[in-house]
Amino acid sequence: MNDQAQRLRDAVKASGPRLPALAVTGGKGGVGKTCVAVNLAVLLAKAGLKPLLVDIDLGLANADILLGVNPEKTLGDVLAGAVPMTQAVAKTSYGLDLLPAASGVEELARLTPERLTGLIDGLGRVAADYDLLILDTPAGIGREVMASLAAAKIVLVVLTPDPTALTDAYALIKVLDAQSPGKDIRILVNQAATAHEGQAVFARLQAVARKHLRRELTYVGDLPRDPAVVESVRRRKPFAAGVTDSPALAALRPIAARFKGERWR
Repeated sequence: MNDQAQRLRDAVKASGPRLPALAVTGGKGGVGKTCVAVNLAVLLAKAGLKPLLVDIDLGLANADILLGVNPEKTLGDVLAGAVPMTQAVAKTSYGLDLLPAASGVEELARLTPERLTGLIDGLGRVAADYDLLILDTPAGIGREVMASLAAAKIVLVVLTPDPTALTDAYALIKVLDAQSPGKDIRILVNQAATAHEGQAVFARLQAVARKHLRRELTYVGDLPRDPAVVESVRRRKPFAAGVTDSPALAALRPIAARFKGERWR
């Protein structure tokens, strides 16, 4: 058990940061991280970049659902050795490519440290064909999550005003800060009732991080509650693909513009 734990720590350390990637994550499920990842990818593609959206949620994949894509191959096939990673990449209607994960395959959520390292290495090779990767990670602090976050250039933590979401976001940041000191961590508050509420949620998280971790976080903004988002999920079409700005799209545009301006390599 101790040897396995050490191999996992070594895998996390070996993984980066060495991917030109934005990892979108959250301390708990239900905060909307996949919706954020998908729509950021759509906006970055609209802005002229060539992004690859990678669904790292190896047990409960759903980025393909939000994009209306029915992939023929997935990361499950890649990890099984059936196809190379490039053959699992699916085209979408939104100017971005998707590397989908399998859904409901329990063993994929428990990768060995060696296979996890191999996955990160494969993403590094595929990244050469793209401007950046957007990693949609599972929620929590599992090993596939922490390895992905360690490998990414920037980590975007999504949370909601729910107190449990804030607590779990801090727990994730604490673990990440211990494993990858100095990681560029940015915060997005989703489903905020008002901009003031989003800023207040961030202020509470920042105060705890300053007190206990002695570090600063970066606030990228908030996304309001918006019926257009719920409707987009139902229709399997990203709200960022809409012609008319909804409140959520209007709020996400400047956030995407900031990420477009980053130097990813």
